[in-house]
Amino acid sequence: MKITDVRPWIVTGPPTDAGVPGHAGEKLHYVFIQVDTDEGLTGWGEVTTYPGLIANRAVAAMVREVREVLIGLDPARIEAIWHKLFRLFTYMGTRGATTALISGIDIALWDIRGQALGLPIYDLLGGPVRETIPLYVHFAYVETPEEMAHYAKEQVALGAQALKTDPFLAAGRRTGILSNNTYLSGELDPVTEQTGVDMIAAIREAVGPQVEILIDAHGLYNVPTAIRLAHRLAPYGITWFEEPTPPESYHALQQVREQVPTRICVGERLHTRFEFVPIFEKRLADYVMPDVTWTGGITELKKIATMAEAYYIPITPHDASGPINVLAGAHVSMTVPNFYRLEARRIRFDFYNAFLTAPLEVRDGALIVPDRPGIGVSLDLDYLRANEVA
Repeated sequence: MKITDVRPWIVTGPPTDAGVPGHAGEKLHYVFIQVDTDEGLTGWGEVTTYPGLIANRAVAAMVREVREVLIGLDPARIEAIWHKLFRLFTYMGTRGATTALISGIDIALWDIRGQALGLPIYDLLGGPVRETIPLYVHFAYVETPEEMAHYAKEQVALGAQALKTDPFLAAGRRTGILSNNTYLSGELDPVTEQTGVDMIAAIREAVGPQVEILIDAHGLYNVPTAIRLAHRLAPYGITWFEEPTPPESYHALQQVREQVPTRICVGERLHTRFEFVPIFEKRLADYVMPDVTWTGGITELKKIATMAEAYYIPITPHDASGPINVLAGAHVSMTVPNFYRLEARRIRFDFYNAFLTAPLEVRDGALIVPDRPGIGVSLDLDYLRANEVA
């Protein structure tokens, strides 16, 4: 079998939060990678990235540039293709944009391999160690503690057992955090800080002690600010404090780690197993959350998970994009003993199903991973064509 074509699709998705207070229904852009073969098999990958359309167009352009490198190769040689692409960009940097590019292609190759053998990807990775994939929900940002509590209760009523939010970013919708110098200084103004703390207090009171609450700090803060925020949120029994400082400095993370009572989670902006080595060796986190579409695909996520297993660190794959991201992370997680939960944008995937020829299923707060060959779903080409971004 040979690869005959590689094509990126940038498409607009359906609204994610229509009906949520303060949200008209955000429409996001997604990047899917289609890999075709001479035996009629098509594999699907994803590499949706941030800060939105500019970054997505950049990575799609990279996919187009490597198309000629891939045509004619055997798609079953997944490891060899991974390293070929990785070394192709070694002089401009092998992390970030490079691993995003690799991720989308790698996922598509695993999809093709599973289809060729008539097996779901998780069976190719050693077989399942669990029946379903428990989720946690990163829910929509709303502007007041009362709205936050209401929306949290809604998600729990729909089956969510663990909730994640960034209360300070949510509070900043009203106080203007995104227009001040937070990104430059790492500081947080007192009004936004107090509103964020009030939001978590309201959520905890609304959902009770059994539902897990996870905090995302989005790597925004300097060391003293991160330490202060973690201490202020600790009384509400948070499961973790995520990305307290920017990802560039392991030293800053260590300072925070040594001075806070909360557990730490990092990893969505770490690329490849090489960048996780200091996290494990220096004991910098309690959980790690690599993103299968950014860190190097299914091939790399499985390796990182195995490394984490040696340190008894739970892995909880990041997801903030589309359905192929969710399923690729889920297939790996089916085979990982040290798995905690998989991130989901919402507890229901209705807005993902528009992309797919068969809907995703969530039951009792857990994803039911399709047992069909490959990744288990196909993208609807009619939808892609109708919603493609020029």
